[in-house]
Amino acid sequence: MTHVFITGASSGIGAALAREYAAQGAVLGLVARRGPALAQLIASLPHPQRHRSYALDVTDHPALTAAAQDFIGYAGAAGVEVVIASAGISQGTLTEYAEDIPVFERIMAVNLNATVATFAPFIAGMKARSGPCRLVGIGSVAGIRGLPGAEAYSASKAALISYCESLRLELQPSGIRVVTISPGYIDTAMTQANNYPMPFLMPAAGFAASARAAIAAGASYRVIPWQMGVVAKLLRLLPNWLYDRVFSNAPHKARAAASATSAAQPAGANDAD
Repeated sequence: MTHVFITGASSGIGAALAREYAAQGAVLGLVARRGPALAQLIASLPHPQRHRSYALDVTDHPALTAAAQDFIGYAGAAGVEVVIASAGISQGTLTEYAEDIPVFERIMAVNLNATVATFAPFIAGMKARSGPCRLVGIGSVAGIRGLPGAEAYSASKAALISYCESLRLELQPSGIRVVTISPGYIDTAMTQANNYPMPFLMPAAGFAASARAAIAAGASYRVIPWQMGVVAKLLRLLPNWLYDRVFSNAPHKARAAASATSAAQPAGANDAD
């Protein structure tokens, strides 16, 4: 049986990925901050007794490492084949406001640094395995070009995409595949809070099925849904003057200081904004 470790698993695309892999018979190690939500998810999965849950904050690197090591031990000789760093948060941020600096730091800590901390404990064991292994980073279309009002989120996802590319080259000789998945708009609690049009909005279950196929294929980079992949390619080609003209008035996600919502939304609801 395939052993899969997923962070940000209590909601959003993390939960959708857990359901998708469980339906295929995988044994899961699931990480999220909200223990009750995680327990509820596991109870709804096929063969819930197979799976392990770890209620922790992914920015707590010692706790995350301990969870990874426990799951590695649980997998035993079979080893852990797939690790998906799905924990992520999004919040509007503006550099001109000093009170947004802690929000910047939190977003970078969850979206980028925690991905590194998630992957690190698994690499040695994956190098020792003879079968295929996958490290999966969840980027975003928002990481391809900077979006106004989303300075921290766009920066974190751009950094995540570049980090995974560097890691992919580094691990290529070992046979470990590093897969970057960049979601477009996925129908989760995060995007349901958006008050602006979201082109090519995709159900979370459909995203998870497409992501699992890309991971199995060892794709180096995949935008899901495919229509947003076309948009992403066009965005890369736009000269700055045209990009600025088209996107300077794009809708902003609310800042934490200007809304009643918390700056740190539930980890695992990781979508494009």
